[in-house]
Amino acid sequence: MNATRQNSRILAIETSCDETSAAVVENGRTILSNIIASQIDLHAQFGGVFPEVASRKHVEVIHAVVEQALEEAHMGLDDIDCIAVTRGPGLVGSLLVGVNMAKGLALARNKPLLGINHIEGHIYSLWLTDQVDEIEFPLLTLVVSGGHTELYLMVDHGRYQHLGGTLDDAAGEAFDKVGRVLGLPFPGGPAIDKLAATGNATAYKFPRAVMEEGFNFSFSGLKTAVARQVKHFDKTRMPVEDVAASFQTAVVDVLVTKTERAALAYGVTAVHLAGGVSANRELRRTMTERLTVPVRYPSPILCTDNAAMIGAAAHWHFVNGRRDNLNIDVIPSLQLV
Repeated sequence: MNATRQNSRILAIETSCDETSAAVVENGRTILSNIIASQIDLHAQFGGVFPEVASRKHVEVIHAVVEQALEEAHMGLDDIDCIAVTRGPGLVGSLLVGVNMAKGLALARNKPLLGINHIEGHIYSLWLTDQVDEIEFPLLTLVVSGGHTELYLMVDHGRYQHLGGTLDDAAGEAFDKVGRVLGLPFPGGPAIDKLAATGNATAYKFPRAVMEEGFNFSFSGLKTAVARQVKHFDKTRMPVEDVAASFQTAVVDVLVTKTERAALAYGVTAVHLAGGVSANRELRRTMTERLTVPVRYPSPILCTDNAAMIGAAAHWHFVNGRRDNLNIDVIPSLQLV
């Protein structure tokens, strides 16, 4: 994809899971607005995202979120060049709310429509940082979140090679499940990150799966090992900090080892971290210490699901002439490659 230096103002919508978000992004790198209505408190009572509840909440707030995004950007729909929306992967009910909203806006104002891959959005979150001018291809991106743990080689805009991914649980999913075992609030990732800072990371030797070769990941065995270890403790005397630190170190070790191996094998210019788990402080620190190439990651607000990253990804498709029909549908298991 050989993008030209064409300008764009894109209204982007993201509703793939439990965040309702709309943003206005200029030229694929400048955020004019990025509104996020989170449902974390709503789903905390379930210990995870409840799909039907998520889609209903999207319906309730989507219009207000889009209006606020335009208002904060000081724009009307007539000032927008294109409407972009996440079409997958994600929860089907949640995706439908965003896609139908985008279709309605595109039809009503005769605007081009683009359906964007959610994972590609995470990859392009790095184009919204102050390090954007340093980005050179080829680069390696680790997309690590509650639903994904994937390694992509990016050789140019829109050109990817999938090097490996999780064979079972995503890293963020493992954080959430272990958090639940430890009695921590949802989502488990931030809570474990905070507790691990005061724990002994060598207190328990949890397993590191699929470490010998290749670039795939596996975290289900690690999650099970933590659950078994916790059964040995009296709940009133459980060393939560030590378990959290030991678990987190095991996850980070696997992620960094595989990423380092891929970076060396493909001679990349840099490694990018993206997705919710990329906000983890131990992952950022260890990755930066162990790799010999620059390691970049977005600000915390751009690590979790947001529409600005969808607008950044959409820019490169828009300036290269891609346009989607109004009959596009959601694809819950959409693949990037």
